Formats: sequence, C-alpha cells, structure tokens
Amino acid sequence: MSQVLRQHAETQFAEELDALQKVDDRARPQNWKLSPWAVLQYLMGGKLSNGFEVSPKYIGSPRLMEIAVSTLATDRALLLYGVPGTAKSWVSEHLSAAVSGDSTMLIQGTAGTSEEQLRYGWNYAQLLAHGPSDKALIPSPLVHAMKLGKIARIEELTRIPADVQDTLITVLSEKTLPIPELSSEVQAVQGFSVIATANNRDKGVNELSSALKRRFNTVVLPVPASQDAEVQIVTKRVAEQSRALQLPAEPPALQEVRRVVQIFRELRNGQTEDGKTVRVKSPSSTLSTAEAISVINSGMALAGHFGDGVLRAGDVASGLLGAVIKDPVQDTVVWKEYLETVVKERSEWKDLYRACREQL
Repeated sequence: MSQVLRQHAETQFAEELDALQKVDDRARPQNWKLSPWAVLQYLMGGKLSNGFEVSPKYIGSPRLMEIAVSTLATDRALLLYGVPGTAKSWVSEHLSAAVSGDSTMLIQGTAGTSEEQLRYGWNYAQLLAHGPSDKALIPSPLVHAMKLGKIARIEELTRIPADVQDTLITVLSEKTLPIPELSSEVQAVQGFSVIATANNRDKGVNELSSALKRRFNTVVLPVPASQDAEVQIVTKRVAEQSRALQLPAEPPALQEVRRVVQIFRELRNGQTEDGKTVRVKSPSSTLSTAEAISVINSGMALAGHFGDGVLRAGDVASGLLGAVIKDPVQDTVVWKEYLETVVKERSEWKDLYRACREQL
C-alpha cells in the first residue's frame, strides 16, 4: 500500500498527543481529549515534565492561541481571520486534532457551497422509494460533529453565499439543527463547536451577517512579526515537507531561506528590511509565508532532480519568478524594478540577481 502524501494531524502527531495525555492532569471540558492547557502546549510546543519534547505547530503569539482555545471551551464558535498564508487552516486542523482527536469533519467553502452541504442532503433513490426517513438522510460533517461532540471545520466561510452562511445561526445559537421533513432535530452533544476560517482578500465578497458575526469570536492571525520568526517557520515547514516528499536534496542553507523571506517581506510591505528608506512597489500576489515555503521546496526539487542536490540561486530564482509574477504585465514591471533597485545593489546577492535576470 502506497504511503499517504499528507497525514491528518491526529495521525502525524499521534505520539505527541499521546504523551500530552499521559501528563495532562488538568480539568478538561466534556468530550475533550486534552485540557485547554495541554492543547496550548501541543500548539506552541515545549518540553513536558517527563522530558518529552513537543514540536511547535504555531510560531507566534501564545496569547492568540490561548484566546482560540478558551473560545472553544465556551459556547462561542471560533473564526480565524487574516491574510492568505497566515496558517489559519493549519491552526484549525491542529486545534481540532488536539480537542476532538479528529480533524476530518471539514466543509470546504466555495461560491457553489449549498445549504445541503452545510446541513444535510438526501439519498434520492431512498427518498423516492420510501419518502423522507432517517435512512434517506445524508448528514453533513457538521451534523456528525454535533452528534459526536466534536469540532466541525468550515474553510473559507466568506466564500459561501450569504443566505447559505445564515443556516449556521440556529446551530451556533441553539446548538440544534431542525429537520422539518422528519419533524425532528439534531441536538449537539457537549464538546461540539465550529472553527471557521476566512481571509481578508475575500472581504466584501460574502460578508457575514451581523447575526452570524455575533456567534463567532474572531481571532486575527497576523503575518509573522519579524523576519527571524518567518525564517523559523519556513525552515521548520520545509524540513517537514521535504521529508514527506522525499526530496533528494540537502536541507537548504539558512542564507537562501533568509533571502527568500526578506524578498517576500519587502515586496509585501512596500519597503526594504535593512532600515533604509527605499520604497518598493508591491505585486498583485499575496507573497505569504506559505508561498515562501513553496518557493524553497520547488528549488529543492530542482536541485535534487536536475542538479547536484545543493540549493543554489538559480533554483531559488525559478520559484521566485512563479510566486511573484501572477499578472504577466503589472507584476513583471514590479519585479524588474525591485531587481534593479534593491537586489542588484546588494553585493552578497549578485548570484541571485544574475539568476533572476536570466530567467526573465
């Protein structure tokens, strides 16, 4: 049997979750696998009292994670909000794995998401043959989570049409989902909650109604505050993904990771990181931390399969070009200007400048 490309968090980090359970003697809410304290330890990482080392899942403010975990311990749902690539889905998955031991009760929000996908649908063969019945009902992941007292995840909530979003109001306020066709209802078991994600690039697409907003506690996940923090995130995730993908390349030199992160931060923020007053134009692309990880992974694949296994400037340049230039007209102008006014002027970046120019 072939290996799964990406395991669910509760499988990939089963050893850590088990170790936390063994030392966790704090009070835990009904149906939670771990106490809120242990969930935070799982997210932020650290050494346990028995010496076991827990790897960090989120590198950032512990206070934000404390707010997220404590929200789930109340009757409020949790909305993780921020720019693309700020680990909203990643945090959502790991929260669900630590709290419920199951991160798979997932609804992917799109413009085509229907009310049936959020609530329930019908097996039409059964419906036509026997009419409405429990046997004909097809429950959504939300219904499964309500019945089992687990976390339901909704990705990209603001991509879902507003009238469909509002079907969540009764579930979040009354903890009940009416099924009028069967004159019955589904009542949520203790431990049930909802974690939704939304990014600010979708602001104005399908705004949440005021009634729905009140039922969520919103935690804004920021971009990494410093270059060092972002480098740490990229280095960690690249190491994890390269092992999973079995890339035949050496771990990237810290210098290359730092250069990619610095370029992304400068183009994203519209100014250089070195303290100078140089202003740079920003491209149309997001240039998130997740994309920086992809640039390094892409370069490692090139170096491993078509080079000598060592990540070099030419391998990085190929990934940078694809990440920055999404609009072939506007972004190309921005990228060329950045190369000439910033990259070219840095003597230690001459190799990267030449590689980028060659590939334009």
